Amino acid sequence: MKYALITGANRSIGFETARQLLQQGYYVYLGSRSLENGQQAVAQLHAEGLTQVEPVQLEVTDSASIRAARQAIGQKATGLDVLINNAGISGGFPQTATAADVAVFKEVYNTNVFAVVETTQAFLDLLRQASEPRIVTVTSSLGSIALNADPAWGYYHVKPAAYNSSKAALNMYTVALAYELRDTPFKVNAVDPGYTATDFNGHSGPGTVPDAAARVVKYAVVDANGPTGQLFSEETNPETGEIPW
Repeated sequence: MKYALITGANRSIGFETARQLLQQGYYVYLGSRSLENGQQAVAQLHAEGLTQVEPVQLEVTDSASIRAARQAIGQKATGLDVLINNAGISGGFPQTATAADVAVFKEVYNTNVFAVVETTQAFLDLLRQASEPRIVTVTSSLGSIALNADPAWGYYHVKPAAYNSSKAALNMYTVALAYELRDTPFKVNAVDPGYTATDFNGHSGPGTVPDAAARVVKYAVVDANGPTGQLFSEETNPETGEIPW
């Protein structure tokens, strides 16, 4: 059996990602900032007949919570096959480069970048014990500097400064992580689930949660011949999914 940890998985895309991995036979540790919310999410999955799942209290911006989650999972599993860094925040809008308070930048970076770094580093030892470890960072095409600089891009005028730059920083961390792990069985990729109708954006996106989660799952289960160190957005590039950093 393979084991997966998903952060921010008690609702929306993270929850659906858990469901789809369970349907593929994975055992899922469902990370949730609130243990109660995580328990409710797990109860829903159990009601659907998906029982190989348990909640893990994990507040990704709290070092003590990350350590506790690592200890709890380490006591139950000898390794971790998949880490999906899904938790993230927008920071609210608007976020202009000229007027957004630096406190907004700090808050967004704390969740979208620093928390991912700390969580990933905390679970690397468990991931190294798996035969084919996978790390997926859930990002956004809004973090692509190349696309942001292209006036022909469909989202060219969407530039929340704190959010976009945090995802660009997250993308660079993914590149660095994939590079350092290049001579190992790890596959490390960044995946944009697409502009999806969720609470995150007031359900304004045209995409569906199942489709978004499927894009994440696709790179969580790649085989030994799969890609690593790449940025994917099937919404932006339906043919191959690859987009420029």
